[in-house]
Amino acid sequence: MRKTLSIVFGVLFLLFAAVQYNDPDPQVWIPIYGIAAVACFMAYAGLGKWWFFGLLAVMFVVAAVYQWPPVFEGFLFSEVGMRSVNIELAREAGGLAICALVMGILAALARQPIRR
Repeated sequence: MRKTLSIVFGVLFLLFAAVQYNDPDPQVWIPIYGIAAVACFMAYAGLGKWWFFGLLAVMFVVAAVYQWPPVFEGFLFSEVGMRSVNIELAREAGGLAICALVMGILAALARQPIRR
């Protein structure tokens, strides 16, 4: 399960990073999703300790809380553009929350012994 989850989310995070090229601040978001992708591929290869993934999870949670909009207006997935700053902040916080969730799962899986 660890390997499947690692590959699926590693590829997804690479795609997340790739679509950030036209974002107003790609220099922030491409490295964030790139770090998440690299961590997933590290988990796939059996590299990295559980605390490394746990630390990343905590960092992503802190960033998501910091990024949360002052007024939540939703995510509006039906629209591609940015209707308001609050919606964009909510989307960014949501992306960070996804990263945190995956890193938390990888930390839990890394604590389990590898079955051969």
